[in-house]
Amino acid sequence: MNMFATDVDIITSAGRRIPAHSNVLAAASTVLESILVCQQRSFEKKIQILGVPCGSVYVFVQFLYSFKCSKDQMEKHGIHLLALSHVYLVPCLKHRCTKALAEQLTIENVIDMIQLARLCDAPHLYLKCMKFLRSNFSKVEKTEGWKFLQRHDPLLELEILQFTDEAELRKKRKRRHTREQNLYLQLSEGMDCLEHICREGCTSVGPYDEEYSCQKKLPCSKFDTCQGLQLLITHFSTCKKRVKGNCSQCKRMWQLLRLHASICDQPDDCRVPLCRELKQKLEKRGDDELWKSLVRKVVSARAMTFLSMPKRKREEEETRLNLRDHQIRRFLD
Repeated sequence: MNMFATDVDIITSAGRRIPAHSNVLAAASTVLESILVCQQRSFEKKIQILGVPCGSVYVFVQFLYSFKCSKDQMEKHGIHLLALSHVYLVPCLKHRCTKALAEQLTIENVIDMIQLARLCDAPHLYLKCMKFLRSNFSKVEKTEGWKFLQRHDPLLELEILQFTDEAELRKKRKRRHTREQNLYLQLSEGMDCLEHICREGCTSVGPYDEEYSCQKKLPCSKFDTCQGLQLLITHFSTCKKRVKGNCSQCKRMWQLLRLHASICDQPDDCRVPLCRELKQKLEKRGDDELWKSLVRKVVSARAMTFLSMPKRKREEEETRLNLRDHQIRRFLD
């Protein structure tokens, strides 16, 4: 700090005087500028900065000159520098303080940090504290800081608990959404696999309207569900309980056939058994909203899977599965 021609003294809590230049202080802080304007006619200009250690005030004034602050200074004076930067409106210092303090969070100091973040209007630090509390709540609630907070700041305690609960709910919703998406993708693959078996034949099951010789001995590598679906089709074709509706496996097969019929846009040429009959029945009777929602989501998953493929593979897949362009277009619209 240049000691030449200083015209104002910074007075600390211990009575220490730090000489400074009023033009530098005014340029760095609008609050300090206002204080200096009020003292224009004073013979001796003084600015009192009380309530913080002398070392923190010195580092603060030093920053107003150089806009630099070492890592060691930030670790030692970061809390007080954040308070000073907030009170005297020095946004660049405030940004550095919030970033540095967010990296210094511990089980013992996080309660003090979140209270400071509220007082100093530091949303970045506040959010970091909330996330830290959410991840380490079982340990933090055993500290003296948490017990003090419960006694003296129940509103902040409520905010923390609400944030923790909402975060847990978001996690549960995300997990549920992921499970649902995986289910729709599996159903979408099941539809493709069903068409593959009924059109081309695979391993032990072939098209229903022509003779099929079981030449393939190895499991199908095109679909993970192929072997299981073949077993289900074989069971469905021979089950004596199918007509009465007492067989859970046959019910699953009926649902797959119904889902295929709801999605299929070429029932007259489709090789999947009962596709046209079920399509006509569904159009005549209509579907409930829950089933329609399931069909839309499976079509969406099918279309997204198709569109996420590389272009060359997509063209090959389109030819192999005979997918219609307007089915994808219907989803996109």
